[in-house]
Amino acid sequence: MVSTETASSPTQPEGPNVTDAAIYLDGMPFDTFAAMRATPGLVWHPYVDGGFWAATRHSDVQQISRDSETFSSAIGHTNLWDLEADALEARRSLIDTDAPDHTRLRRLIARSFTPKNVKRWEDTVRAITAELLDTYVENGGGDWVEEVAAPLPIRVILTMLGVPVEDADYLVELSNYLVEGTGEEQSIPPDAFGNTTELRLLPFNSPASHALFEYGEALANKRRAEPQDDLVTMLVQAEAEDGDRLTGSEYKNLFHLLVFAGNETTRTAISQGAIALADNPDQWQRIVEARAQGDDALMESATEEILRWSTPVMHMRRTTTCETEVGGTTLAAGEKVVMWYGAANHDETVFQDPFRFDVGRTDNPHFAFGGGGHHLCLGAFLARLEIAILLEEMADRSMTLVRAGEPVRTPSNFVHGILSVPMTVETSR
Repeated sequence: MVSTETASSPTQPEGPNVTDAAIYLDGMPFDTFAAMRATPGLVWHPYVDGGFWAATRHSDVQQISRDSETFSSAIGHTNLWDLEADALEARRSLIDTDAPDHTRLRRLIARSFTPKNVKRWEDTVRAITAELLDTYVENGGGDWVEEVAAPLPIRVILTMLGVPVEDADYLVELSNYLVEGTGEEQSIPPDAFGNTTELRLLPFNSPASHALFEYGEALANKRRAEPQDDLVTMLVQAEAEDGDRLTGSEYKNLFHLLVFAGNETTRTAISQGAIALADNPDQWQRIVEARAQGDDALMESATEEILRWSTPVMHMRRTTTCETEVGGTTLAAGEKVVMWYGAANHDETVFQDPFRFDVGRTDNPHFAFGGGGHHLCLGAFLARLEIAILLEEMADRSMTLVRAGEPVRTPSNFVHGILSVPMTVETSR
């Protein structure tokens, strides 16, 4: 979806290209983002439909995130490019809505993701984590993504949704194909999984979305007939005081969002976090010592640092609803603005020594879950719980990860993903 078109009106010089998925095969382009942060005002980026303004400074991303009236998530979509009206409606999920629709949808489902309700899944998360780590240690290591980072979050979210564990591999496969949709090409044909829908009407332009919709609807029908203590049952039964319920389209897009976000983003954090811990053994030793001493504060700060360091989702787009100003740049109504979270999470004016992985970092207002405001990620508490428990269980096993090769990165400008990374494991037991 990359274009060299330029808009006719920007007065700002064009900035460097940060949308080419191939750039991210070598990791996040930190030097490029640093140059963009140092440029006065927002940076203009040519792209499809004319282009967009890139926000890379922490303060600018925060301003945009917290003003949903001025910066819309619903106009044109949150993609880098605009969707046609029919595609926009077909693909609209919670993250692509504004108030009052966003308020209504969030009210129907938010209670399931409060810290109290997420906490009740702690034993489930710990049991899954322990099983995966025990096997990994027994094998002396392996591909960290395949053996731990991928199965952990998908098994957790599927358990919460009520999906049989034997279907986990299939949904991981679908999620991988969705990530492909954020790159330059896909490895599956448009009619894969029996899809007959135009790709432009499907999330990520991927036939895997059709498969995920079909799976979610089949599970919903089962739960309508036989309710269980799970999230899908809650979603099909969700009803507001005024009798409002989720429509069929809202349910399928929400199920799609929960599977993808509940899997891919935490998987990325766990993958990137493992690489950081292997590359910084002194920081891992701090975690081990903190666990032994019952130092919950450092465990919490380590979790937050992994989230900042990994920045699983690299950008989100907004569209201005009126004339406004960001970072000294005046924007007219209807202009696209893209928040680059990885750049903001390494802003030298906010984070001391931002390119140092520091598990004791206490001043850490990162944007791993977006920039706050109405669109703060619903799964933030769950992601934190999964990462914290993983660190605890690794420390309890006195296991140390050692890199056995270079990571294979996801060719995507949207997900900061790792496809595989070989590790060996050492224990002091």
